[in-house]
Amino acid sequence: MPKSFSRRSLFAGGAVLAAGQLARAQNTEPLRIMMMQNFSAKELDLFTKAAQGRKVEFIPVRGMEEMRSKLPQAEIVFGQIRAADMDYAPKLKWIQAAGAGMEGFDKTVLASPITVTNMARIFAPGIADTAMGLLLCISRGISTYYMPQFYKKEWKPVGTIQTPEHIELAGRVMAIVGMGGIGSEIAKRAHYGFGMRIWATDAKPMPKPDAVEILREPAWFPEMVKGADVVVSAAPLTAKTKGMFSEAIFRSMKKDAIFIAMSRGGLFDDMALVKVMKEGHLRGAGLDVFPMEPVPSNHPIYDLSNVVMTPHTSGWGVERQERLVAHFAENIRRYTLGLPMLAVVDKVAGY
Repeated sequence: MPKSFSRRSLFAGGAVLAAGQLARAQNTEPLRIMMMQNFSAKELDLFTKAAQGRKVEFIPVRGMEEMRSKLPQAEIVFGQIRAADMDYAPKLKWIQAAGAGMEGFDKTVLASPITVTNMARIFAPGIADTAMGLLLCISRGISTYYMPQFYKKEWKPVGTIQTPEHIELAGRVMAIVGMGGIGSEIAKRAHYGFGMRIWATDAKPMPKPDAVEILREPAWFPEMVKGADVVVSAAPLTAKTKGMFSEAIFRSMKKDAIFIAMSRGGLFDDMALVKVMKEGHLRGAGLDVFPMEPVPSNHPIYDLSNVVMTPHTSGWGVERQERLVAHFAENIRRYTLGLPMLAVVDKVAGY
């Protein structure tokens, strides 16, 4: 029983109910969903229930040949297809991408009338947790000094109680490039959890979040990073952002600044990062992403003691899967009722 009742809620509920009834009346065909990822029986049941009574048929596929043979039946695809597959998909209306980044998505498919939604913000909490972990490993000397000692079964304090081998984060400036899901979650943790001042840039007009001190357009980026103690790469990978963290940008940062890369490796020049760090510029770097993945074993990044890396796993976790399933289920519900969907990709911006 709802806590409050009004004519407005009655009419709103009636409108949604009517939309659902109309959608079901117009769709006597089963809702056929092609799955390019394995889901449990419990998860599939959630998707079925989200379809508001419309019959659902799941089409699991493995491999290109099987996909093309079954694609003509699909109204929805969970995953992605290529331009060459579109002729096999006359009924396809919606693609739910399994990830947030769209740089690897076929541009022809993205530009087509097919609705494309992604997993924007779904993986951000775990990524933000990892970002703070990487930052603390560097700021407190954990990865640079103490983990190497641990492996050698040593106990040797580094520096003294008042030397800069260990720094505190409170009051320091964190500059975040990209205030989407990842950037927003990192900003909240850094400001509310660690007392940091947050500066940020974003390409989309948006209200300044409470955790952020300054939010400006991307043109401020080169100037912003000069005054930051920590610089976080959290933007999507597009033609405009590719390689934006260049040697010149790294050199413009404070000598003892920390660089954290969490969204896409293509945003930074890895060899430029190695070069400036070998020269003693930057306190350290925390990287969950890299321009080339997996990182080759002979890459010079491994020679730097003040770099800590995770293998693009920062968004992993049980909760991630729960949010992913809930997100797809909600979009199935909205699609069935003809309502606006979540995380619809901006086909001009490319994310």
